Amino acid sequence: MELIKKNIHMNKLKCKSTLQLTLDDDFNVPDIKPDINQIITEQGEVKISEIKAMNGKLLVKGALIFNILYLCDGDQQPIHNISGEIPFDEVINMDVTCSDDDPILKWDLEDLTTGLINSRKLSAKAIIRLYVTVEELYDEETAIMVEGPEDVQYINKQIEVTDIAINKIDTYRIKDEMVLPSNKGNISSLLFQDIGLSNVEIRLLEDKFTIKGELPVFLLYTSANEENPIEYYESDIPFNATIDCNGCTEDMIEDITISIISKNIEVKPDSDGEERVLELEVILELNIKVYEMEEPEILCDVYNPSKEIVPIMRNAIYENLVIKNNSKYRIADRIKVGVNQPNILQICHASGKINVDEIIPNGTELQVEGVIDVNILYISEDDTKPLNSLRGVIPFAQTIELKGMKNGSNYDVKPSIDQLSVMMLDSEEIEVKSTINLNTIVFDIISEPIITDIEVADLDLEKLQAMPGIIGYVVKRDDTLWNIAKKYYTTVDTIMNINGLENDRIKEGDKLIIMKKVDAVI
Repeated sequence: MELIKKNIHMNKLKCKSTLQLTLDDDFNVPDIKPDINQIITEQGEVKISEIKAMNGKLLVKGALIFNILYLCDGDQQPIHNISGEIPFDEVINMDVTCSDDDPILKWDLEDLTTGLINSRKLSAKAIIRLYVTVEELYDEETAIMVEGPEDVQYINKQIEVTDIAINKIDTYRIKDEMVLPSNKGNISSLLFQDIGLSNVEIRLLEDKFTIKGELPVFLLYTSANEENPIEYYESDIPFNATIDCNGCTEDMIEDITISIISKNIEVKPDSDGEERVLELEVILELNIKVYEMEEPEILCDVYNPSKEIVPIMRNAIYENLVIKNNSKYRIADRIKVGVNQPNILQICHASGKINVDEIIPNGTELQVEGVIDVNILYISEDDTKPLNSLRGVIPFAQTIELKGMKNGSNYDVKPSIDQLSVMMLDSEEIEVKSTINLNTIVFDIISEPIITDIEVADLDLEKLQAMPGIIGYVVKRDDTLWNIAKKYYTTVDTIMNINGLENDRIKEGDKLIIMKKVDAVI
């Protein structure tokens, strides 16, 4: 006899670790830059240059890249910028069993603060959290039937599992050009730029998937126009792409995360030789997981009326997708100008970032609590401080309905901002409206006994000879024809034929005639 087996492709989290690191450094103003009078705002991003696994530890090298906008006194151009970086070299402790696996590293810039030491020196402090995960793609081998003599009996049952069909990381490059409108001056130098990702939609197709969305772009630059030396430009760049993905189909379930890993803007001359063309290059990282729902029939019992068969069992762990929920919520609040800040004349740009503080499971719901950190750049009414920034924190608490979620279910919530809009109410107050997206996926962890092997031996003839050849049997509670046939060394079909049954359904109190099938063997 031979067990016929099937592999179910699974993906599980093998190990994970986090590290919070604090960076702190001082920087001198370059000689070509004027003195700092006031810092307006700052921005930063993390660049990872090297990841190396070694003896249960992960060596991570990278740098915090920052850009600071500031005001100066006594200069025709009142606004300047300083860029710099703070390198880091950190060790993250990992499980030894993950030392040879490829890790997935994500980062989050939790805080960036700059301060003025004196007019020629400033400080930069940052808190960065590094998230490391190691995932394992494995096959859960499961018996689905048995091949052997004609009288071998086996029974299957259907289970529901989620098979991971595709698990990979890919990149997509977006290149585009923008031309400044005629009412904007030529670009002398870029001071500040912000490129985001919004309104992303993903659709699975046969052996591919499509992504579309927008890249909101904001630029602050020095202009050749003497009357207006500082100008800004804002635009949304739409993109639409088709990504090859062999093995996926329209009816599968995607869990694809898209993030910007590289962005760059270069200024180039137009046909008249004027610096008015902006060449944009953005690289998106696509973390691709595609799941397929399966309902395989697995072998749950086997016997032979003429042989003694003992199934070898073990518990197998399966993942089953409960629900994938993409919830959108509208949030609104107001932010006021601080006491020592100049009033608002015109809003230039607003950006936001979601920070989830806590996720609380409650039955079939998840309570998600956090804040949106908002940074608004504006032109002020004070001519001595023509540009300023306003920061605010908008708290939110949202409940995600997740039908079918249980205690112990694994869940993952990916927050993002789809839209962020700001409107002046007056010179001292701004109304902020945002649409946040909470992309949630929930899995049940199922433990299922499976047959991995069978032991076959000859029957105990003395035991069989002691049993009567024909038995009158009264069905008890929880009896099945399968269990009765196995106990008395016969088959379900034999019992049905002798008793004239049309199907295998029986109930308590039914009377059956059972005849041993192994009499001839004995």
